Amino acid sequence: MSPKSYSQVMALEAAAGEPHKKKQQQMVFGDVYGVMTLAKELEAEEKYRPFQLRLQLPDLRQPVQDFFKTREVGEFFSGALAGAMTKAVLAPLETIRTRMVVGVGSKNIAGSFIEVVEKQGWKGLWAGNTVNMIRIVPTQAIELATFECVKRSMISVQEKWKQEECPRVQIGNINLSLSLSWISPVAVAGAAAGVVSTLVCHPLEVLKDRLTISPVTYPNLTVAIGRIYKDSGVGGFYAGLFPTLVGMLPYSTCYYFMYETIKKSYCTTQKKKSLSRMEMLFIGALSGFTASTISFPLEVARKRLMVGALEGKCPPHMVAALSEVIRNEGVAGLYRGWGASCLKVMPSSGITWMFYEAWKDILVGDHRKAA
Repeated sequence: MSPKSYSQVMALEAAAGEPHKKKQQQMVFGDVYGVMTLAKELEAEEKYRPFQLRLQLPDLRQPVQDFFKTREVGEFFSGALAGAMTKAVLAPLETIRTRMVVGVGSKNIAGSFIEVVEKQGWKGLWAGNTVNMIRIVPTQAIELATFECVKRSMISVQEKWKQEECPRVQIGNINLSLSLSWISPVAVAGAAAGVVSTLVCHPLEVLKDRLTISPVTYPNLTVAIGRIYKDSGVGGFYAGLFPTLVGMLPYSTCYYFMYETIKKSYCTTQKKKSLSRMEMLFIGALSGFTASTISFPLEVARKRLMVGALEGKCPPHMVAALSEVIRNEGVAGLYRGWGASCLKVMPSSGITWMFYEAWKDILVGDHRKAA
């Protein structure tokens, strides 16, 4: 091939490859430009990113689900359901018991029952039951949940202090060891349960008693709330709070202590790990009977203080209320309505524990197995 022909061929190849090179260069520069543009966009987006993050709400679904699966929540709802089911069945006995304790109407159970039916019909036996249901659900839930929580905490602290050296206090030459082994976790938990539930739910107890004792003056819940607030203000809803706490403390302590002690002793004697529903019913009833018998005079004084304002002669304090009862009716007056109270408390306690343990098996079963 001649030099001229060779040079012509090279020129033709160069001419043919020129568009391809330009295309490659355009692609390269195009990519670089695209990268630079993307970088600027990302930089601009990064500039406003903190503002975007502040507007994002955390996902609370899992924490909420975990909360409702806790043992404490399960015990709370078990107590609420047990209380509601028990009160729905035993409302007539509660009505008769309250009337006899405060001295309204007949002095015996049968007479009081007939009197209520004649004057108010069968519905009269459920007088105040609406507010009673509203009262018992949070009361029973708070009480049983508090009892379980405080009991576990006390047992945990005692176990921890057994493994470690107990704290000591030096007073002069006296060295005191602060051991908790002599304290009953069940008794402390029972007292705490009664106090906490009373402080939270006492206004509902006042409303329930007013609706039960004086349905003419307080025909419904709305009227009762309005009249109590108009007559006594907010303090009217806490009438008799101190005597209620005084009466509740021995009852609640004895009630829970007796139930746990009898249950544990029975299981040990019978070599059982758990009780049947009927055994829970019986032990719960026996615990309620014992606690009610011990604390009943304080219950009489408490009721007199709470509804004394209706008759315009409210005793100034619990001791005065007890003295008034003894002066007018003798010592036997301190136990007026005791039979009706036991008739109500025994099945109520038994059914409550039976329902509570049943619901706890359902709602807290996994936690109990793990424990």
